[in-house]
Amino acid sequence: MDNQIAKTTQSLTTASEMRETTKMLMQPNANWEEYLTPAPLSIAILGELVFISSCEDFSINKNPPPKGFQYIKYPDSFRACLMQICNSGWQAFNEAHKNMDQIRIHTDTVPAYMKAAVNTLFNGTDEVIQALLPNQLESIRTIADECVTLANSVENKYSDVIKLIQELLEACVNASNFYGEELENIKQKMEENKLKEQTSKKLNEQSKKAMDEMAKQMGEAQEKYNQSMDSLPSGWDIIGMDFVEGITSSLTAVMHGCASVITGDGKGAGGSVTQQSGDNIEDKKGDKVTNMNVYSKSEEILKLASQLNGFVEGSEIDWTNLYDQKHKKTRSSWHKSQFSRISEDLKKNPKGNLCTSVLSLCKKSIGICDKLAQYTPGQKWDKNQTKQLIEEIQGLTDDARKFDSESKSKLGSPALGPKPPMMYKADNGPQSKSAGQTASDNARFAIEQSKEQLKQTRESYEKSLENMEKNQKELTDILIEMQNCKIKEIDFNTTIKMLVKGLDAMGRVKEQWEKMVRFFQMVSTIIRTSLSKTLHNFVTTSNDTKKLSYDGKLFAKDLLYTQAFQASNIASLVHMIAGTYTQVSSKYLMDRVSSLGKLMAMDKENPEFLVERQKLQDDCQAAQLGILQLVVKNKKDFEIKVDDRMKKIEDGLKAVLPTCRPQETERIKEIVKSGFAGQEDYC
Repeated sequence: MDNQIAKTTQSLTTASEMRETTKMLMQPNANWEEYLTPAPLSIAILGELVFISSCEDFSINKNPPPKGFQYIKYPDSFRACLMQICNSGWQAFNEAHKNMDQIRIHTDTVPAYMKAAVNTLFNGTDEVIQALLPNQLESIRTIADECVTLANSVENKYSDVIKLIQELLEACVNASNFYGEELENIKQKMEENKLKEQTSKKLNEQSKKAMDEMAKQMGEAQEKYNQSMDSLPSGWDIIGMDFVEGITSSLTAVMHGCASVITGDGKGAGGSVTQQSGDNIEDKKGDKVTNMNVYSKSEEILKLASQLNGFVEGSEIDWTNLYDQKHKKTRSSWHKSQFSRISEDLKKNPKGNLCTSVLSLCKKSIGICDKLAQYTPGQKWDKNQTKQLIEEIQGLTDDARKFDSESKSKLGSPALGPKPPMMYKADNGPQSKSAGQTASDNARFAIEQSKEQLKQTRESYEKSLENMEKNQKELTDILIEMQNCKIKEIDFNTTIKMLVKGLDAMGRVKEQWEKMVRFFQMVSTIIRTSLSKTLHNFVTTSNDTKKLSYDGKLFAKDLLYTQAFQASNIASLVHMIAGTYTQVSSKYLMDRVSSLGKLMAMDKENPEFLVERQKLQDDCQAAQLGILQLVVKNKKDFEIKVDDRMKKIEDGLKAVLPTCRPQETERIKEIVKSGFAGQEDYC
């Protein structure tokens, strides 16, 4: 039964399926349509600044900063400053289109490199692997590094435009050419942008910290495997393989958690990493990266708890399988050592609310193991004592499932993940009755997790589109206000208002480029780790100390596969984003950018100037409408994909699962819903 479940699960978690799942889970936070909406408005605003610059000129150099202007080249001419902003904006959009197209081309080659690396890893001899694999992985890393450079270049261009506008606004304030309410509004807007810049720096720091933590955990995985397998009781091949799967799954969770930090909306210091549950990955005493580290333990804890629950048969405990006759002790002592190891790892983190709750869960687990350790052969346990212990074990399993569901919600890692190839081969043999029951229980749990996760992803996407529609209305109002301006009505205050709107719109476009940079940094970090410690472990690990027909060398292979697989997933996500941007830019932005360049070069006295201005306005409105239509289309496609994925998982696994009591199904649903609601109470 469990072999059928494993085969069905493997068919549902192929590389192509997992790439699509990764895109779906990150869609609400990597929603490029939302960030592309301000782009036509930004171009329209730049066009209006060209129009406004035809007004009377004046100097803003009356009260310059002590060290002079850093970005303004012509402080004696306000008109020249406006044209400088237009030029910088034009360069930013031009650079974005060119670089994103290069990123799209680069990332398109990653699957081919990935396929070659996997083929080498699983079909080549050790010597061939040592000779070829480093270069194949290095090719992917080189692509990631090149894309970091390209994305950084565009982000810097947008930053330059924003900083130029900010400096121009500050110069106007210092020149004291306007006052009163308008002055306060400008000061407030500049303060908001300073806070955004601080938040951006914080997000960059958090992303670097998350990637460092990810590299550390990947580096420690082999050591964790060796320690756990050295202490594994004899004859426990099934338990050991199940636990090793938990180790690799925890790495997957860390990688998705790192991606979630990157795609966080960053609204203030408490901005959520993922919005799939509507909750914050941070708590009052724990930062995002710390909690990411805590959440990554959920798979290991769940595997251990499920194994203990596997020894419960109805109203009795299977003491025969639980007691190790050779070493004269219950095998739960191994589980206790693993819970103790996880607990020690958690104690290294700052003590936030989440960390404290999970430490309590580990303490409860250790207490259950201690009670099981009191058993001796021939001892007859009191029925009430047995009943109480079984309730504690089942309660532990429920709490572990709840924590794992919360982890999947917060980190955005898929509820149904692939088993690494070498592990799948080693694990595809005859299994015990208890293992079969555990596999069935885990499969039912995975079905409910997947359904709830995809449901919440859809709800989160709906919310992101609602926010986009709200922003769209604001931007449309701005554009209407701008288009109603006539030359004779334009005064200094009107010009300043337009600058503020331009600052806001360009800032929204820049936010997504910051994410793009961090995405590629993550891919590069994953591959760099694969090339160093993990590959080194593969080369140096000996086959002399085999465990479970699955030795350290095979684990290193699976570890390399997991890392390359996740890097490929992220690269695939970026390829999708790059393709979307290039499509939108080609269809809706670049012609408008070219029109802007033409408008900038025209004589203001030429009658064609007003015609070109009107054409640019109309084109930008049409572009906004086109992007909205694309959003609607993508939303429909997204919903179809979510429904198809839910149906495929449910139909595929339920077909091979034995019938289950309705009460048990409802109980699992409640546990999953509670976990995805993010209630941190495992005591």
